Amino acid sequence: MLNKNLVLKIFEAFSIERWNDLIRPFDIIEMDKAAEKMVLAYIIGKFEENAGKKINWTWMTNASFFDLLIKIALCDIKAPVQALIKSEYPEEYMRLNEWVLNQYRGMIDDDDLYRKFTIYVGQKAGSIPVPEEDKLTFHVYGAARKYSTMRELEIIKSVNEYVRLSKIEQELNHDIQKYLDLRGLQLLTTKQRPFEFLLKIEQLRFQRRWNQTPRIPNTSVLGHSYFVAILSLLLSSQYDTKLCEKRIFNNFFSGLFHDLPEAVTRDIISPVKQATDELPQIVKHIEDEIVNKELVPLMEDFYADELMYFTSDEFENRVKIDGKIQHVSFEDLNAKYNSDEYSPVDGKLVRLCDHASALLEADISIKHGITSRHLEGGRDNTLLIYKDGTFINGINAHALFTNLVN
Repeated sequence: MLNKNLVLKIFEAFSIERWNDLIRPFDIIEMDKAAEKMVLAYIIGKFEENAGKKINWTWMTNASFFDLLIKIALCDIKAPVQALIKSEYPEEYMRLNEWVLNQYRGMIDDDDLYRKFTIYVGQKAGSIPVPEEDKLTFHVYGAARKYSTMRELEIIKSVNEYVRLSKIEQELNHDIQKYLDLRGLQLLTTKQRPFEFLLKIEQLRFQRRWNQTPRIPNTSVLGHSYFVAILSLLLSSQYDTKLCEKRIFNNFFSGLFHDLPEAVTRDIISPVKQATDELPQIVKHIEDEIVNKELVPLMEDFYADELMYFTSDEFENRVKIDGKIQHVSFEDLNAKYNSDEYSPVDGKLVRLCDHASALLEADISIKHGITSRHLEGGRDNTLLIYKDGTFINGINAHALFTNLVN
């Protein structure tokens, strides 16, 4: 069972505003930044893999989660201030890191995950060396983190006087230099095809979920997708079966990209999709057509098929056998196909996490006193789907959902 306090703590990232001492043309939220950073890490990392290099995706997905936890704990301390503490007051910086870790000791029940969190904090501080085989992954992740910040700066430049941003821009341009050996970043910074693809994905930052009703906090489609990815990561780790590396990777990035078609179709809310018996299939068919026309041409050949694998039948347990996608049971995922060669995906788990996110988005707003029939109906209907005794990919869904709202 997921620790409820940990899930609610992660959800706080939907309320953390970035660049809040500057004029912003839209809400710039920490959860959305974490999402875009991992989209960029995927793009940049895939270019390195295409060049025959090894990326440790499990380390990277964990790192993104750990960084979010750190940001939630230290949201009142700006990054430049943290860097100053690290460089000029190293002993205090170590104590600060210990304080952060202690904030989560009672929330992270998985001892192995907490151990990895502790190691990552040490690696980030420089007190624990990064293994030689993971240095490229560390480098790619750093590039994604830095460039995602640059993208935010580029967006807010249009509404801020130059004098407010000149120093920040100069520092970011300096910092990005050490990552320009990465082919993916070269193409992004020079506004080539990967940048055009990123622009499409960024539209998911501007799209609000539950658009027909007031809600606190508002959540974007992209931020929601990252939250689903994190829940998928955490629930996958609770399986009795040890997952192969490709399955961990697929579950995370299937969560991150599960709403990718909405970058070109926009969000069609569930009640509308289900207005008639045939409409869900019709909407899915139209989505696929638009994605193939507007998104696929912006993808690189060496990851296009994988992204389409993430978004096609995204809520079905599936594998690839001789290049063909097959739907399989959870039991067979564990017993027969839990191997990298089959590229297994716990699609039903991603759907469970998608519903868990929607449930919390409604329930937390209601508890804040901002409610509507849409929110109450969404919460109650989601709970009805997962009646007592309902298990999804080995997870007691009813117990999970009841625990999250009570």
